[in-house]
Amino acid sequence: MANTPVTVNYEPAGEDWKVVVTAGEKERTAEASGLVAARDRAEEIVEELVPQADRRTVVHLLEGNAFDFTAAYLQARHGELPAGWWEEPAADRREAATESTEPDTEKADEADEAVLADEAVQEGEPVGGRG
Repeated sequence: MANTPVTVNYEPAGEDWKVVVTAGEKERTAEASGLVAARDRAEEIVEELVPQADRRTVVHLLEGNAFDFTAAYLQARHGELPAGWWEEPAADRREAATESTEPDTEKADEADEAVLADEAVQEGEPVGGRG
């Protein structure tokens, strides 16, 4: 079992969270109020199932998705989660998160054209079809 990661899957259950911890063929479930409390409970169960801390890797998942768990846990730990946020498809959440970080290619193209035009003027070439 040293090479098999322990998986902890979290699922919203109304106001609470259902936690399923799987370590090899062993599985335990629990419920907790709030995601932070659910993670704390999961750690207790992991310790019971695999007491050798140096021999375990734990993967936390929110409805099967590690990215969603990480985002939700950090949000719950450091701020408020809007009610029902997990009901939006994960792909939509990831797309919305990356939209603001994508480069504006139109502005980049305009800047490239300006540099090329500037270089052409410096070399004495006609720019923009005038010549």
